[in-house]
Amino acid sequence: MNIFADFTQRVKNALQSLELKDSNGETPDFSRVVVEAPRDAAHGDFATNAAMVLAKPLGVKPRDLAESIVAKLVEDPEVTEATIAGPGFINMRVAPIVWQRILGSVLELGVGFGSIRKDAAPKVNVEYVSANPTGPMHVGHIRGAVVGDALANLLAFAGCDVVKEYYINDAGSQIDTLARSAYLRYREALGEDIGEIPSGLYPGDYLKPVGTQLKEEFGDTLKGKEEADWLPLVKERAIAAMLDLIRRDLAALGVTHEVFFSERTLHDRQNGGPSMIDHMLDSLRNKGLIYQGTLPPPKGQVPEDWEDREQTLFRASDFGDDTDRALKKSDGSYTYFAADVAYFQDKFERGFQEAIYVLGADHSGYAKRLQAVGKAVSDGKTDVIVRFCQMVKLMRDGEPVKMSKRSGDFITLRDVVDEVGPDPVRFMMLFRKNDAQLDFDFKKVTEQSKDNPVFYVQYGHARCCSVLRQAVLELPGTELGDSELLNADFTLLDDSGELELIAKMAEWPKVVEAAAETHEPHRIAFYLHELASSLHGHWNRGKEMPHLRFIDIGNAKLTLARLALVRAISLVLASGLAILGVNAPEEMR
Repeated sequence: MNIFADFTQRVKNALQSLELKDSNGETPDFSRVVVEAPRDAAHGDFATNAAMVLAKPLGVKPRDLAESIVAKLVEDPEVTEATIAGPGFINMRVAPIVWQRILGSVLELGVGFGSIRKDAAPKVNVEYVSANPTGPMHVGHIRGAVVGDALANLLAFAGCDVVKEYYINDAGSQIDTLARSAYLRYREALGEDIGEIPSGLYPGDYLKPVGTQLKEEFGDTLKGKEEADWLPLVKERAIAAMLDLIRRDLAALGVTHEVFFSERTLHDRQNGGPSMIDHMLDSLRNKGLIYQGTLPPPKGQVPEDWEDREQTLFRASDFGDDTDRALKKSDGSYTYFAADVAYFQDKFERGFQEAIYVLGADHSGYAKRLQAVGKAVSDGKTDVIVRFCQMVKLMRDGEPVKMSKRSGDFITLRDVVDEVGPDPVRFMMLFRKNDAQLDFDFKKVTEQSKDNPVFYVQYGHARCCSVLRQAVLELPGTELGDSELLNADFTLLDDSGELELIAKMAEWPKVVEAAAETHEPHRIAFYLHELASSLHGHWNRGKEMPHLRFIDIGNAKLTLARLALVRAISLVLASGLAILGVNAPEEMR
């Protein structure tokens, strides 16, 4: 139940009943009319901009129009008051039945309150992490992993058919380097003194188990082979081992993917036929979007696949990109970008209406080219959304963190998760907008205080559960199941703090809708912190004013109503935390 959508429609109904006409004799566009919570709760329960956005097209003064709208709004039995503020904003107060209905909806729908159901769920692909399979996840991957995972959860909650996908970069030169590094560890497993790891190879100890596995499978038979013979064998096993390691690392963070898509499959030719890249080139060629030509040198650092020769080019600039893009080099080999285009075409042919890429800030130049690809390949049928994640600075007591680098020359994702746990990592990665820099302080995210947002929100849920457990002990024989709470007398909840909590829960469906539309999961974290703050604030009032406490042994009906409120708050907190991939504990130790 989206109360803001409900009252927006009521305002539009009032406008329609006024039979308004613009200078052309047409009914004006009501699409910009919205109902929101006022900035100051003292002004009312809801506010609308209707008079402000319609006055100009109607050629009237905003306050004059507002007076006509107010006269219609107060005819609604659930609008107890409508007043004009400033140049023409309209504030409304509503009857208690509105809030009682909200509370009933939360209890009836449970953690499904705020979710969106669509007649035809749009298919959405969210691709995130997609790190090279050459070692464990490092700290730079954490934020993209969490943002992508939470965004996918959010879109699913908002009624989309979502697929979480990981693109395996297993076709580049880095994979040959991985295989050579693993082969060196294989020789080490056979008892050879390999000395210092040569420059250019991966030095991490994480490849030692791969060397041992190669020894167990092949014995010493690979040692006498030429590189051309052992390289593909080692490469296949090294990639599989790294993907297994990556899956385990991500699982420790609570991140899972439904699809792992191999870049190599884009290059493979099935039974001698064309590859997926060839198929893509034919499709673009048939649309007249490919030509032979040369490109000027790019500004700044020149990428390794740029050539000052005639190449096969994609008309990316026709679709909003800064320049056309090379698909095939002068020697006939494909560029990295060609694989990107073929990969998107595969997503389009799988029926996705929205393709979301969650990338690191160092890929900021990719947005326009990916969006150009989306428009060209899908003829605008698949939207391409790109979200960038800024780097995370690890801190301890305000100083840059120094951690053991047991996996070569970088700090791993697992190092961070093992020290503080997945919940603080996930919540704090989402407690700032993804494109804003984030300082992650190990001490602050683990301390149990109101200054730690994840503790503050989780403690809110645990506090609700504690109240319900305490009620069972203090009210023996009283049934406190969901049906009993749903039938409580909500009219007894008339304190300002209680009404504030219900009003805050009423915002939840709107928050979900806005966060999904803007692809911003951090809005969920912000909202949960606000709801927890309202809960803790009301709890503290009960310390000073005992008559406001949730459990009043002398008044069973009032207690039941207040316990219904507590249960509803716990459900909304649990729902939001689930979207973020964070646990909703029933008690805190």
